[in-house]
Amino acid sequence: MTSATDRTDHANHPNYADHSAIGLLVSRFFRSLDVREIDEEWAREYFTEDVRERTPIGDNEGRNAVLRHTVEALGRFARTQHIATDVMSEVAEGGAVAAVSWNALMTHVHHDGTLFTVGGHCRAEVRRTPDGWRFRDTAIEVIWTRGKPPAGVGGQAE
Repeated sequence: MTSATDRTDHANHPNYADHSAIGLLVSRFFRSLDVREIDEEWAREYFTEDVRERTPIGDNEGRNAVLRHTVEALGRFARTQHIATDVMSEVAEGGAVAAVSWNALMTHVHHDGTLFTVGGHCRAEVRRTPDGWRFRDTAIEVIWTRGKPPAGVGGQAE
């Protein structure tokens, strides 16, 4: 049993609003991949212009490159489901940037109906902009996979 003195009063944490907004950014981003309304407006909503991303299927620099890569990557599958959990963020002194990490479960349905599932750990740097927090640098570390990756993509099923 936990006593009242063992609990942290998160609402009074100095960066609570930022942590909440960053967590929503991650959740909304993952959900947006499955909804698939991926266009320039989408890219502006989630990324800084100078974003860098490192993924198992390629690295990209710049918002337009990330947009093109995302459209291409999602096109390999009939459907996807991306789940983010355990989002942790550390806002830097001054509040302009934050380091973020989360666990991810990414299920991909091939056009023939078979599954390719990835469990991983994501890391990002987010930057505060006049429009809210945006991803500046992202990386996915694959921990495990199950099923067959799409053609031309490395990775071993376990």
